Amino acid sequence: MSSSSDAIKSRIVSLDQFRGYTVASMFLVNFIGGFACMHPVFSHHGNYCSYADLVMPQFFFAVGFSFRYTFARTAEKLGAWPAYRKAIKRNLGLILLGAVYYGLDGSYNSWSQIQALGTLGFLQATFRNNMFEALTHIGLTGLWLLPVIATSTRGLAAFMFFTGALHVGLSYLFYYGWSLTHPITDGGPLGFMSWAIPTLAGALACDWIRDRGPRRVLMPLLGWGAMLTLLGYAVACMNNVHHAFEGSNPLQGIWRWLAPLPFTPPTLPQDIWMMSQTSGSVSYMTFGAGFSLVVFALFVVACDIAPLRVGFLRTLGTNALAAYIISSMVQEPVAALAPGDSPMWYALSAFALFFGITYIFIRFLEKNNLFLRL
Repeated sequence: MSSSSDAIKSRIVSLDQFRGYTVASMFLVNFIGGFACMHPVFSHHGNYCSYADLVMPQFFFAVGFSFRYTFARTAEKLGAWPAYRKAIKRNLGLILLGAVYYGLDGSYNSWSQIQALGTLGFLQATFRNNMFEALTHIGLTGLWLLPVIATSTRGLAAFMFFTGALHVGLSYLFYYGWSLTHPITDGGPLGFMSWAIPTLAGALACDWIRDRGPRRVLMPLLGWGAMLTLLGYAVACMNNVHHAFEGSNPLQGIWRWLAPLPFTPPTLPQDIWMMSQTSGSVSYMTFGAGFSLVVFALFVVACDIAPLRVGFLRTLGTNALAAYIISSMVQEPVAALAPGDSPMWYALSAFALFFGITYIFIRFLEKNNLFLRL
């Protein structure tokens, strides 16, 4: 926990506002997604890309931007090795925090049960899924990107395509089939390979805004954003192509080859190509990376070119880790008061209560210059 005003110096306004928007979006979908009265686009489904599914890639986009920015500053100030050492400690800390915060899979009633599993069986049973959520994935992705975080902009782009291709290859060879028999969340143990895609998109955005400034950065942000969203959709269309060649695609005409548009439920069984946050598919990550670039471009226009400042977005964006942890503590008791079949007015009232209480805590930390950092 940092109590210094240094925590708010030299900040990029558009990034803080973008991160605050992402935190607020997380509050929204995590709370209202379970209500029957809400549109399905606000829920996670695991077999197509909803609005709720676009929140986590935006977190990783912001992480990538900050990682690239802070690593370069630390290396310039202290040298390369201290920068790498600091990054390693931070990411290992996030993995440890994730293991404690989310918990492990294993639960054993006797020593003989552990002995029967053997070393490999014990590790597989204990570290299979539960801990592999946002904080753990951020830590693992940071370690995965550490060898290239100081490379050129072109090197970052090349590694983005490499890590996506590697994830597809491993999914085809064994990982996707394994995930069907060993249910996973947010991509599971190998999810860091595909989460690297939106993270690297954030690192690229950092380079562009550093080299070009707010006005000239819009072309690469919007251009790459459009390219990646289209590429993500094109990869998702391979699901239809796959079923067409297998003879299991009943669709006719052009829709035989085109996947449903994002935010639209699927029409065919899922495979490795379909957009899915649950499996951490490359199509989903690529689309999410492109969408994040476009949304961030809007914040550059609003906050770096125009003078827009939204107070509650600043509060959430500058203390995102504290907001993430505190929100889960507040959500449980408030959500217990609102059953899933509540009418919309009651569900939204419960959300407003949850949001208000959480904001009070985060605002208190901000007013006292307390920022949770790892």
